[in-house]
Amino acid sequence: MQTSRASLVWLFDVDGTLLLTEGAGREAISRALFERYAIRDDLRHIPMAGRTDPLIVGDMARHHGLELAHGTPEHHEFWESTYRHMRELMTPPRGGLLPGVRNVLDAVAAEPSWVSALLTGNVPVMAELKLSAFGVWDRFDFGAFGSEAPDRNALARVAVARASERHGVAPSRCVVVGDTEHDIACARAAGAHAVAVATGGRTRSQLESHAPDLLLDDLSSPAMLLDWARGL
Repeated sequence: MQTSRASLVWLFDVDGTLLLTEGAGREAISRALFERYAIRDDLRHIPMAGRTDPLIVGDMARHHGLELAHGTPEHHEFWESTYRHMRELMTPPRGGLLPGVRNVLDAVAAEPSWVSALLTGNVPVMAELKLSAFGVWDRFDFGAFGSEAPDRNALARVAVARASERHGVAPSRCVVVGDTEHDIACARAAGAHAVAVATGGRTRSQLESHAPDLLLDDLSSPAMLLDWARGL
């Protein structure tokens, strides 16, 4: 059900874009793997940046020959273990918000017809644990999470559909903000604009080769981002 009319919906990635947790998510999954299956693996062989949590855990399960099909007791218990370890690892919080993030969120909130939302590969509990640790979970109107689609491109389509349902905007009135080529690609797949920030695991030159609509070193000077957005 539509809740408002908006002129622009911002879809923010979490890890490497809004915050860093010094590898807490990877470590929580690794600890759950040991707790549940007595397997030691730091999971550094599995790519994580820009990918969804279910894909990451699926890679881990295949690598170790585990059955963790969605909806099974084993799947539920594995994730409950992961959440418990994540809470421990984030108490007190590890890492922090990236430069300028609070200012950007404040600026978006100050525009009457702009909406902040999430487009993240994290499953909902992991996203909430990370963002709540730094006091910004409640800054987002809605989210599209890694458990809702098989890959990042499909997830972006979920996000823009949700933006349309809730706020009456077309995909062309959505802006994906992320730190990897996957964020740029999913914005294109969903018909949205792509803003790339070189604050995660990719350099500016690596991101530039994927031709985002706007490329920033970070969010520490929001003026360029906001001026660009107003020009849309």
